[in-house]
Amino acid sequence: MKTRITRIVPAAGRAPALAALLVALAVCAGDAVATTFPFGHHRRSVNDLGNQFLPFHARLWDLLHGRADGGLLLNWQSGFGTSFLPDLGTYLTSPFAPLVALFPRGDLDGALYVVTILKMAAAAAAMAFVLPRLRPAADARMWWGAGLLGAAYGLCGWAILEAVYNPMWLDGLIAFPLLCLVGVWVREGRRPLLGPLVVAVCWIANFYTAYMATLGAALVLIVTVRRWRVVLRGAVTVLLGVGLAAPLLVPLFLGTRYAYPGVVRDFVPAGGADLAARLMPATYGFSTPALFVATAVPVLAASLLFRRQWLWPCVVAGVALSFQFTPTHLVWHIFATPNGSPYRQTFVLTGVMVIAAWTAIADGLPGPRPLLGGAGLVAVLGLFALGSGEATPVGWALFGAGLVAVLLVASSRRGAVLVLAGVLVAQAAATTAWGDKERLARLDDYPAWSAADTRKAAALAKADGWPAYRTDSGRPQVTGNEPMYIGGQGGSYYSSLTPDVLTHTMAALGVGWTSRGRNLQSLDNPVTDALFAVGARWRDGKVVRTAQPLPLLTVRRPGPAPVYGPSPFRNQELLLGARVYEPPAADGACRLGTEVFFWSPDYTGKVRFGDRTVKMRGQLLKWRATLTSLGVQKVPGLRPELPAKGELACLDHTRLRKAVDALRALAPTSIHVTDTGVRATLRPGTTGTVVLSAPRIPGWTCDGRPASSYGGLVATEVTSGQREVGCSFRPPGLKAGLGGGGAAALLLALWVALDVRRRRRGPAAPDAPELPARTLVAANRERGGTA
Repeated sequence: MKTRITRIVPAAGRAPALAALLVALAVCAGDAVATTFPFGHHRRSVNDLGNQFLPFHARLWDLLHGRADGGLLLNWQSGFGTSFLPDLGTYLTSPFAPLVALFPRGDLDGALYVVTILKMAAAAAAMAFVLPRLRPAADARMWWGAGLLGAAYGLCGWAILEAVYNPMWLDGLIAFPLLCLVGVWVREGRRPLLGPLVVAVCWIANFYTAYMATLGAALVLIVTVRRWRVVLRGAVTVLLGVGLAAPLLVPLFLGTRYAYPGVVRDFVPAGGADLAARLMPATYGFSTPALFVATAVPVLAASLLFRRQWLWPCVVAGVALSFQFTPTHLVWHIFATPNGSPYRQTFVLTGVMVIAAWTAIADGLPGPRPLLGGAGLVAVLGLFALGSGEATPVGWALFGAGLVAVLLVASSRRGAVLVLAGVLVAQAAATTAWGDKERLARLDDYPAWSAADTRKAAALAKADGWPAYRTDSGRPQVTGNEPMYIGGQGGSYYSSLTPDVLTHTMAALGVGWTSRGRNLQSLDNPVTDALFAVGARWRDGKVVRTAQPLPLLTVRRPGPAPVYGPSPFRNQELLLGARVYEPPAADGACRLGTEVFFWSPDYTGKVRFGDRTVKMRGQLLKWRATLTSLGVQKVPGLRPELPAKGELACLDHTRLRKAVDALRALAPTSIHVTDTGVRATLRPGTTGTVVLSAPRIPGWTCDGRPASSYGGLVATEVTSGQREVGCSFRPPGLKAGLGGGGAAALLLALWVALDVRRRRRGPAAPDAPELPARTLVAANRERGGTA
């Protein structure tokens, strides 16, 4: 016989507040120990944090303050005009992201640090809030247990080692407990409106980790309910929520379809010794899962085995094993092995382990025997780490301290809260400090905003002439997204969604890249400056005016579109419509007065020309060296010292000016640029092809029909008598996404109406968790626990 018990929920706010406080304390303490920004001189912006995410938040700051070129759909600042909605959905749709607008633009490093701490604290608070609702506590005084376990979740190794420099992933850390809470509502037949809304917010915040969190929350629901009707209700709730997010998700998914392909990797599972090592504090590895969570958590989860409670330990083991097999690995990662860390779903395993630990203490702390058994099992697992090079002396010491702390609690319940909290904070702070140190040693890092950046930004802003001409932030670049970070409307751009057509077009014209083609660099070349309307650029520490640039819209005579070949010099001439380069003489020297350019995309080293030395970096396919100016030929017969492989060409500036003047004579008389496109008034009798100096990414239409491509740029044919031309951009999938979102909203309204009608007829009994019929006190006495 079974009986139901009345839910006992901890006093409102105490457990979440404790969890959030411990998270903030541990992370800040760890960064302070490592003297990492903002607590010291060591840089925090490593890898994509400084190269990608910080510049995108700078653009968000500009948008919120009305200072951005372009809007939510079109980004005029990067890549000579790119789609922005997919980038927005990938990096900036977290509810926390707009908080950066409250900080000075020059302190976005600090703003993003605060947002990161807030996200981790919010995840911990959400977990502390949901645990007693997943399984009610036998005693309201166990609120501290929920608080400590929530903090352990927020301070898991995945959060403080991996997601801390991928801040959008932290929304997934928040999403998992929130989606588990939605599962509780589904189980109880409550909140049919709020449930899908929470799902929608989670998927909008970061669809990638929300997908993983949804898989984990679905597993939790199935384990705690095991009734197909409830599971079906949960599936409908998720589908409605994802449908509400469709206006953002559909363009985002199509954006990945049109993106330049990243490197394809085969999944290689981590070894058992490394997995055991990553359970410990103060370890770091890029290709192994950050499994660390406060040592008390796996001990409590394992203690269930010694109380003959097999369900949750089996769930934990099953989730862990799913990480190691290719088919399930692909399921976790939306059927594509990531370019970076292959264990991005680790936070779900941490969450499941925390839920198992809460199950172990919900009826009171386990007795000495289960705790000793759990500690012994975890210690045995730790011994496997002896064969790994990732375990550290600090990690071993803190791991041992965690086991000792559990044993102290097993022998004496007094002071359990302080002992466990102290060890939790110490382990997490040490792991944070260790991660700070290791990331700087292993990854690229980027400086915080400096006085030099302020001066450069001011100079670029003073020279800005958009939309009459573009201003390029030039090279060397602080980040791959220099235009969004510093200013201007240049060609450099770095995103997971860098369009395929942009990369191929700019590569054909001689651009350099990193990140295997997704991080395009600025190309300092007079021909491309003219073609892309660059009227000013940063060069050699100052802003310089370029030769008279072409306007954003030009007209080409009737004829076929250019077809690119292997030479970037010839490709530039095809796009320009005139011959402006000449080959060097038989002795390898250029004609006096011409500018010498060299191209060797796979070359890494130095090229010398007289007293000028130019460094090049190429290692295809990872890096591509840019087409480079060696200077003007001023000495007869002077030849550059070149590698064996490459192409040399001599630019005649007089020919270039003539070609630009000829195109200017045909250009529209007026051009009006908006946040979503451009309109122009044509000269009387204009015929041929109107070309917009922006990449022809999917979504461009001109005069109501899909835009054509002219050498990879947006183009449309015009006929005699046509006086105006207009081209506008709408991200592919936006219309379908809006339709899907509207349909989901209608279905949700119907769903809520049916639920209201059902409730008026009489609510069904909730599917509450069940406990054995014996009293809680008797059960705890039998296990040797305390109420």
